[in-house]
Amino acid sequence: MNLSRTRVVFFLIMAFACVIVMVMAGVTFLGGSPVGLPSAGSDVPGTPLPQDAVVVEFHSSNTKQDWINEVVESFNAEGKTVADGRPIVVVAYHVGSGSSMNDILDGEILPTVWSPGSQLWVTRINQTWNDRTGRNLIQSECPATIRVPLAIAMWEPMARALGWPDALIGWNDLAALSNNPEGWGAYGHPEWGQFKFGHPHPEHSNSGMLSLVAEVYDAAEVTEGLTVERVKSETVAERVGAVERNVFHYGRTDTDILTRMTQRGPDYLHAVTSYESNVIKWNTDHAEELQFPLVAIYPSGGTFWVQNPYCILNADWVSPEQAEAAGIFRDYLLTPSQQARTVKWGLRPADESVALQSPIDLAHGAVPAITQKDVPHLPYPSDEIISHIIDTWHEVKKKATVVMLIDVSGSMKGTKIKQAVRGATLFIGQMDPADEIYVIVFSDEILELPYAGEVGSNAENLRLTIEGLYAGGGTALYQSVIHALERVDGLQAEHEAEGEQRIYGVVLLSDGLNEVAGGPSQADMLSRLPSGAEASSVKIYTIAYGKDADEDLMATLANRTNGKKFEGSEEDIESIYFLISSEF
Repeated sequence: MNLSRTRVVFFLIMAFACVIVMVMAGVTFLGGSPVGLPSAGSDVPGTPLPQDAVVVEFHSSNTKQDWINEVVESFNAEGKTVADGRPIVVVAYHVGSGSSMNDILDGEILPTVWSPGSQLWVTRINQTWNDRTGRNLIQSECPATIRVPLAIAMWEPMARALGWPDALIGWNDLAALSNNPEGWGAYGHPEWGQFKFGHPHPEHSNSGMLSLVAEVYDAAEVTEGLTVERVKSETVAERVGAVERNVFHYGRTDTDILTRMTQRGPDYLHAVTSYESNVIKWNTDHAEELQFPLVAIYPSGGTFWVQNPYCILNADWVSPEQAEAAGIFRDYLLTPSQQARTVKWGLRPADESVALQSPIDLAHGAVPAITQKDVPHLPYPSDEIISHIIDTWHEVKKKATVVMLIDVSGSMKGTKIKQAVRGATLFIGQMDPADEIYVIVFSDEILELPYAGEVGSNAENLRLTIEGLYAGGGTALYQSVIHALERVDGLQAEHEAEGEQRIYGVVLLSDGLNEVAGGPSQADMLSRLPSGAEASSVKIYTIAYGKDADEDLMATLANRTNGKKFEGSEEDIESIYFLISSEF
């Protein structure tokens, strides 16, 4: 008995030691690959970090990923030290601003340095942290690392039809185009149809949040001095709604949407809010894949010249040595030589004495002559005003109707069904109260759960019902997809009869193949799919759950309807559902 206990203790100690080694080596369980390894001063990739290294965990907005990777590598190679002689190693993670803020607040990540897309997120995290603890999480100055304009990425022929690069184009022009019954026909191009605009979800993405705030400034016809009264005015709601009710697609990040525009071309979207640097990057990295080049439109009423502030956290998990090391890396990042490196990645440096050159030029979709003198930098509103802007957005945005299709066949037994249930309830919790949710479960039979309809009045009872699901039986996949599409058709007909426009989606989770004989064939199902080309078309978001899922079919269902395919497992299914929630 004592020997067994000794063995157990031994293995626990060894397991704990392995975890410590992996942490010291920069291994992460956060879903991203860290940059900054191997150790400082080593020429051999993958060698262990020095045991006495001061590690700076740097969570950086993904807008500047390429530049940061380059600077981190050169910094670590120089073998810089803190005052007591210990070597500094910077490990960089590239994150979304909104999602990383939430992860910090929830204790999911513990960075030494956080560099979100804009000062707006610093204000937001400090407000929440102060509400919880009575102090700010970020107390020292956060200097700018870059100055990159938020823009509207548009296919070049379409932008030229609007007058680019000479004419100034504003949000009001896009709203007019969105609401014009002639669509692009008003500009001599009826073949392009209705204007298709998208932007990232403002509660997930820095560019999504900033584009919404810029819309509000334009709607209020001011470039400073936003007040709660102005934000909540009927004029602002009406003008912001004129844009938001015509959004074709949301998404977690602008780069995610740009990737889909690359794959699917102008049929998918005509324009998306992004950064000038991403337009340059896409034209450089994807020139052969793009049907037309992309160009940057700078909203004439003003935009955000995002600074990606460098913030050292005043947190219990940041030691004095780490704060010292973070300050040394900050000073290195802001030197003229490191600032000059930004330009080749399409980033305008914070140091304005650095000259702009290719690829920040017309050939790569940018207009370097446009500066803050031409398109003013909009001031970041307070957290209180941001909260009211988000409220206005929820009020005026196009509401979603979602049919959630959950596989409860026998292969889903055990942890699969438990985690799927948790993910589904998380998804419902992310929905707007005015959205609609309908849950259909299927094995060899198909059943719609009760408490369907408006999320605000049904969510709690629906979540309790979902928590009672268990697995058994075969998999009537084809019939279930057809059933879900027919259900959406019926709902859409009801909404159109009432003059209501909504976003429609089917969220399908399955871990296997169609197993029921005698029902509709795969061809029957595929011939039933909508194109997803119109704003009102239903889009299918698929989760291929586990190694036995029919991944090719799941990709086909998503791609043919302009949705998106995800691959999930028991470990990450909750995060997958969370990502899908950003699409609505």
